[in-house]
Amino acid sequence: MGKVAVGATVVCAAAVCAAAVYIVRRRMQSSGKWGRVIEILRVMEEDCATPIGKLRQVADAMTVEMHAGLASEGGSKLKMLISYVDNLPSGDEHGFFYALDLGGTNFRVMRVLLGGKQDRVVKQEFEEVSIPPHLMTGGSDELFSFIAEALAKFVATEGEDFHLPAGRQRELGFTFSFPVWQTSLSSGTLIKWTKGFSIEDTVGQDVVGELIKAMERVGLDMNVTALVNDTVGTLAGGRYYNPDVVAAVILGTGTNAAYVERAHAIPKWQGLLPKSGEMVINMEWGNFRSSHLPLTEYDHSLDFDSLNPGEQILEKIISGMYLGEILRRVLLKMAEEAAFFGDSVPPKLRIPFIIRTPNMSAMHSDTSPDLKVVGSKLKDILEVPTTSLKMRKVVISLCNIIASRGARLSAAGIYGILKKIGRDTPKDGETQKSVIAMDGGLFEHYTQFSECMESSLKELLGDEASESVEVIHSNDGSGVGAALLAASHSQYLEDSETS
Repeated sequence: MGKVAVGATVVCAAAVCAAAVYIVRRRMQSSGKWGRVIEILRVMEEDCATPIGKLRQVADAMTVEMHAGLASEGGSKLKMLISYVDNLPSGDEHGFFYALDLGGTNFRVMRVLLGGKQDRVVKQEFEEVSIPPHLMTGGSDELFSFIAEALAKFVATEGEDFHLPAGRQRELGFTFSFPVWQTSLSSGTLIKWTKGFSIEDTVGQDVVGELIKAMERVGLDMNVTALVNDTVGTLAGGRYYNPDVVAAVILGTGTNAAYVERAHAIPKWQGLLPKSGEMVINMEWGNFRSSHLPLTEYDHSLDFDSLNPGEQILEKIISGMYLGEILRRVLLKMAEEAAFFGDSVPPKLRIPFIIRTPNMSAMHSDTSPDLKVVGSKLKDILEVPTTSLKMRKVVISLCNIIASRGARLSAAGIYGILKKIGRDTPKDGETQKSVIAMDGGLFEHYTQFSECMESSLKELLGDEASESVEVIHSNDGSGVGAALLAASHSQYLEDSETS
């Protein structure tokens, strides 16, 4: 009996010893894995760094590319498209005008009553219409007929406030947010469809011509005065309320910028110089790239996996479409290489774009002591039941690194525009303000992003110059802006000026 007891004691002691070794080894592995998490975080922070010197290099590169894009077609990654908008709204516009905003699976029709500087936008009415999926891949006539019929129905509901003077045609501003080769203020050839549309017989056609033919088929007499994209519309809407607006930037799902250029500074412009001496340029700045952009392994893999590798590089590191996806890719590396979420990788974490930027924004904004919002988002999105506070802090750090890089690079782009038009330094004896009109959900709803962007712009400008630069939110440029451009380029403008 004694031998058995001694043997059992020895076996138990060995088991206890083995368990202790196992626990120590697990702790060592665990601390080693946590060390790997911190290493991945450190490398990410270093690779995304945007010190002021780098931002100045990005801004200078942006300015160089702007010059190149204005000099010749295809001379730059920036398309620097001539919008043919040479007469931005002043606030003096009177009358009522229509807008059609087509940029996705829904379109909006709108009418706006303008009352001059005193009353501005007296009244506006709009209707949103969903496009049936079969029309997005059908024929051109079918799509534009559907749009024209909806527009005709909307016109039929005009109230007494919207009175059209005798002998006048209704006028429409058409916001068309697809790639177009603009040939005049009111004509442009479709380069390609995006956003789920695939209608072969529209490609290469004048989209305004397609709309006019459809309106004629339904008996609607309306003149399409202006064809614009949403960024140019935002610039018009901003200028209408503030004469100091010189540029517009959209930071939303995608990103773009437009600004007012001196007409004589556009070497590729072939026509007569406009009376105003100005021309709005649609930069298509999402396609900007430079060796100075701080890119990470995650950006390279995201670009490689995208539908347009090598294109839209700036957009892929600063816009709402991609910020959450960059976060997912870093978390996936941590899960695979450092068991960040435990022994197995959460299956949901392998799904591209499952972390949307609004979710990233919600986590980044979490100020609760235990970061409860971060925990609940990880549980809801990735189905990770529990996370420690130190894990949640890592997620917050990643949100901050990714958003700060995007915000600071956005500021560098704006600074580049201001440099190009000579508004980056204060002029002796001048007090002229330079206002940037901003729109887009990323700017409007991701507070840390927009605040970081504005403070970075001030840092680039310096105290004195930043006194004369202002960033404002200009809402719904794509709708109201198109109607305002129809007004500022109205065929009856000279009549109203002489009357």
